[in-house]
Amino acid sequence: MRFAAYILGLALVTAVGHPARAQDQTLADIRQELQFLYVDISRLKRELSTTGAASGVTAGGTVLERLDAIEAEVVRLTSKTEALENRVNQVVTDGTNRIGDLEFRLVELEGGDVSKLGETSTLGGGAMPSTAATAPAITPSGGGAELAIGEQADFDKARSALDAGDYGGASDLFATFTQTYTGGPLTGEAHFYRGEALAALGDTTNAARAYLESYSGSPGGARAPDALYKLGSSLGTLGQVSDACVTLAQVANLYPGTTAVGQAETTMQSLGCP
Repeated sequence: MRFAAYILGLALVTAVGHPARAQDQTLADIRQELQFLYVDISRLKRELSTTGAASGVTAGGTVLERLDAIEAEVVRLTSKTEALENRVNQVVTDGTNRIGDLEFRLVELEGGDVSKLGETSTLGGGAMPSTAATAPAITPSGGGAELAIGEQADFDKARSALDAGDYGGASDLFATFTQTYTGGPLTGEAHFYRGEALAALGDTTNAARAYLESYSGSPGGARAPDALYKLGSSLGTLGQVSDACVTLAQVANLYPGTTAVGQAETTMQSLGCP
């Protein structure tokens, strides 16, 4: 099984709150998940439809004042467009990966040959947004991408709450951040730190989901090795030892030379992984 498909399988399992293995699902369960995905896509289409309520720039004032107003409106619309583009790309990537994972499990349940499965067609057609998780190159925080207006300030505010020990507040702030700046250059780190906050609160299940979001959304991000390690460790804490061992073993395969490798190996030994 491809590790990317396996990781996405974990996402679907944790999303519905089940510790059960994928093989225990019925065909009806998979069809229901596909229906949920269809509803999400329909919601996205509605977001891309115009409401016909364009505000424009109010006329009046001097030429300089009107130019300033136009410039401010262009900045606002550009920021909003970039945020929507990031969200669309995230939905396309996530939807395509989830469909691919459902196809894998459907063939597996029907007794087919999963080795003959090809690449899943990109949701909506076109090229898949770049989120390859095979031997990703780790990039510095932000990756040089341009931040949206207020993005850094909102991130710093959530991080300050975490550093101050306000784990509940930090979790809420990072959750709001990931919804506001979906697919942004700091989103992967925001998911990771939300996982740290939830782990400090003892909410291991949701912490594991946050680490999974961090890794799967930014496999080339600076926090990806730690996110993958924390995901495996959290699965071990939840009693899903087999899944934890598979996940932890990938840390050394995907991110050799990082400090997370040693931590993963230590945790694998404590779990008794083969």
